[in-house]
Amino acid sequence: MKAYIDGAREILENGTWKPNRTGVRTKYISGYMLSHKMAEGFPLLTTKKMNLQNIAVELEFFIRGLTRKDWLQARDCHIWDPWCSPREVTYGNDEETKKKMHDCLELGPIYGSMWRYWPAPMKAFDTYIDQFDNVVEMLQKYPLDRRMVVSAWNPEYLDEMALPPCHFAWQVISDGEKLDLIWDQRSCDYAVGVPYNLAQYALLLLLLAKHAGLVPNKVVGMLHDVHLYEDQIDLMMTQVERVPYFLPLLTLTHNGNIYDWTYDQIYLSGYRYHPFIKYPVAV
Repeated sequence: MKAYIDGAREILENGTWKPNRTGVRTKYISGYMLSHKMAEGFPLLTTKKMNLQNIAVELEFFIRGLTRKDWLQARDCHIWDPWCSPREVTYGNDEETKKKMHDCLELGPIYGSMWRYWPAPMKAFDTYIDQFDNVVEMLQKYPLDRRMVVSAWNPEYLDEMALPPCHFAWQVISDGEKLDLIWDQRSCDYAVGVPYNLAQYALLLLLLAKHAGLVPNKVVGMLHDVHLYEDQIDLMMTQVERVPYFLPLLTLTHNGNIYDWTYDQIYLSGYRYHPFIKYPVAV
């Protein structure tokens, strides 16, 4: 994917250094658009091996509105292991606190919780708005609507979340035949997070399009603070010199109903990749 490599080069060549809460400084740029046409293949990076199962498991976790790590761990997905609800363990990057965070299973009202159970106390006691279901229904009834937006950013609940949402909102746009998905991301770990985000929202686009009987067209990421951590720089310099392979194809194998889909109902073909790069993750 040329757009991804171009973004990495922009950070490496023109980025600015700054500190952050993790203690590992970043080199960053402000504002970058990552766009991919689905007709060109499924956007799973080929310049390093990627774990598609983890991406699919986490997406199912979000769609179901779940918040406990043990559901992910039971499916061999450990993306969220280092984090937990700050109500259970107050954040810290010392080793003792890291262990407590790792052992705690509750993540708080993160992404899927806000997608499916956005609190709406002004409507009625203990009432929730299912933003995700509203979009699915709107796509089928009024696919030209411009209000098909899902937000995970709820200021009232940020201090209860394992992490405030990095990819904090997404919108689908259709002309009645084709479907696009655009997501907004405030904080963008370009080495580790962004490749997963791109593939995950591309998978969500495929699922929504199949459910609504539309053609998946384009997935776009509007990236805000786009950064590489200092201990990722040398590894990324290696990655950007690799020659990308042709993108693979991804086929959905479920009945088309997005609510019936499970992470294993996908088939990836033609995935050729360069060796895995183990990037450090700043917690």
